[in-house]
Amino acid sequence: MDLSLHIDTINADELTTELFRRNYLKKSKPLIIKGFSNIFPAGKKWDFDYLKKRLGTFQVGIFDNRVKTSTAYVKPDSYMPFSEYLDIIGSNEETPLRIFLFNIFKEFPELRKEFPTPVIMKGILGKMGFAFFGGKNTTVRFHYDIDASNVLMTQILGRKRVILVSPEYNRLIYKLPFSSFSLIDPEQPDLKKFPALRYVKGYDFILYPGDALFMPSRYWHFNTYLEGGMAVSYRSMAHHTDDLYNGLMNTTVRLVFDKLMFSLFKEKWTEYKVQVAFDRADEELRKATYSMREYRVIKPDKKIIKVEQY
Repeated sequence: MDLSLHIDTINADELTTELFRRNYLKKSKPLIIKGFSNIFPAGKKWDFDYLKKRLGTFQVGIFDNRVKTSTAYVKPDSYMPFSEYLDIIGSNEETPLRIFLFNIFKEFPELRKEFPTPVIMKGILGKMGFAFFGGKNTTVRFHYDIDASNVLMTQILGRKRVILVSPEYNRLIYKLPFSSFSLIDPEQPDLKKFPALRYVKGYDFILYPGDALFMPSRYWHFNTYLEGGMAVSYRSMAHHTDDLYNGLMNTTVRLVFDKLMFSLFKEKWTEYKVQVAFDRADEELRKATYSMREYRVIKPDKKIIKVEQY
């Protein structure tokens, strides 16, 4: 698995809406925007102490990485006062606890004034802003967003490592059918168990406080909080028809069917999905292996006159 691809980076004050739409949105190309959060009051005001004062008593849903789930949308594993959770991640001790898809602007609409919808994300989904929190070494499973929307994730606090992979490698990364998850751990890829990964290319980089990452529709991502941190994401509709179609199917037919089959067949359904993921990857692996073989043209006297890759 080659994670050495270079990701484009631009300073926030150099980015225009026209440039963004032409070079990144339309081309479904990822981008890091340096210093993006500092355009807004949130980038200068939001820290753990400030958030505790504003949101401290709110009972927030907590997700525990030790609890394994089979679907993308699940109920929180527990609840606790927001200030208590911030104390946990602010201590910079390792923790499996994270906050996922916290609809912060719905619960505290006054905060939207401090981080309004960015111009480049204006649209039908423009007001859908969610907050994410995690402690040191908390990881977020390798996945793509099930609704297939474009995502602008702004790192407000703390550093975060991100591994990003294009949807063109869906089958090579052992994607589970009827879901937006993969079987692999991109941080420690097991090439013996998952040999198709040797043909996968992606990005591996660190987001610093203030950085924003544009993730085009259906891009796979694996996140690791390098220290206690917070990010806010805004969404926009997928730009391409096939992405719109997949997002609609994922959140309706596929999600419902997956939940129904799991409720009926439990582990057998999970085993079936795993087998399909391996079968599809093996098929793609055979294609990739075949395309890299030498093609030889031999004269009647059995001398090779041409060797090329195809």
